[in-house]
Amino acid sequence: MGGATPAGDRAPGGRHAGAGAPRARRLFAAVWPSPALVGKLRSLERPRPPGVRWTAEGQWHVTLRFFGNLDAAAEEDVRGRLAEVAHAARAFDVSAGPRTRVLGRAVLALPVAGLDDIARAVREATAGVGRPPGTRPFAGHLTLARSRHPRVLAALPPLQVAAGWSVRELTLVSSDLLSGGASYEVVGSWPLGSVEPPQQPEPLR
Repeated sequence: MGGATPAGDRAPGGRHAGAGAPRARRLFAAVWPSPALVGKLRSLERPRPPGVRWTAEGQWHVTLRFFGNLDAAAEEDVRGRLAEVAHAARAFDVSAGPRTRVLGRAVLALPVAGLDDIARAVREATAGVGRPPGTRPFAGHLTLARSRHPRVLAALPPLQVAAGWSVRELTLVSSDLLSGGASYEVVGSWPLGSVEPPQQPEPLR
């Protein structure tokens, strides 16, 4: 299964050191769970009926907005907009749990409450860039398992897990779809409330 590249490998400006920027890549904005929650998720029992695929530790995140494939110019535009969102925000508390539930027909997820405001800010700031976000209300969650067979997921007993943490960072993530699952790389990171937004050029007179 895939995973996310460690944050410690980032170069100044949010990019990873030594990572060349491809012309286009699949991107989304996200926040990541705390080490305490990750520890609890690691300890969960994972029933393995046929057709159920559990996500790996490096894949546990909460998507705020999915952009789809963006070229280099669109990615730079998104970076500037996310930096402005992060500058205007402050660290805030969220809570996950208290138990898993099935979303739609194919996803077993752990609900995460408290992200509505930052998700709204990201969507409003990045409106018109990338794939339209759709009309469904935002529902913060960590995806723990997937299945092509809805009845299999529905038959799993809910997993009991709960944790709270403080969100202090907004990230831009690149996603590669591999045969064993998605592989994620954090390609941009902005601490909430402590990054100056990019300077806008003066209008021509």
